[in-house]
Amino acid sequence: MTFIMAATMSGIMGLVFTGPSLEWLTAWPKQFIIAWPIAFVLTMVAWPASMALSAAILRPRNDTPATDEV
Repeated sequence: MTFIMAATMSGIMGLVFTGPSLEWLTAWPKQFIIAWPIAFVLTMVAWPASMALSAAILRPRNDTPATDEV
């Protein structure tokens, strides 16, 4: 997943910055090689934090009565 994310984001952002050119095509592999490890490390850090945050947000509340709707 980080491979695809780094490849597409580095390609798209480079294309937006330089436009479709030979310069863009030669710079893209270097940008991808830099972006992929960064994306991987950030994913390893952000995944547990986002899971904890979503669990805290979606945790059922004990003060609301449960309804038995059929």
